[in-house]
Amino acid sequence: IPVISRFPAESLAKLQTFFPDTWHKKKHHKRRILKPAFLELAHRLLVPEGIVHVATDWSPYAEQIGILFSSDARYLGVTAPSRPTTKYERRGQRQGHVIQDLANKKGV
Repeated sequence: IPVISRFPAESLAKLQTFFPDTWHKKKHHKRRILKPAFLELAHRLLVPEGIVHVATDWSPYAEQIGILFSSDARYLGVTAPSRPTTKYERRGQRQGHVIQDLANKKGV
């Protein structure tokens, strides 16, 4: 997050993070990118109606992300835009994981 925190306010139309959780153990959850501080930063950086798009193959994390965004009235759930397939996605699919794309737009 430190690098993007230097971007000017309302300078991004879309903020995407794909397969951000490489640490599934509970003791590593503190390292997760998507938490309230990320939502604050995204809100500052996104233009009105800008999109935050997250893809994950870890269902518990997807659920946590959904709860995080739904508890913040500044964001509205939307259909996720298309995106390229990543090597992490292919690996998750080989392991039988369900890929989930979550997208939210910044309210005006």
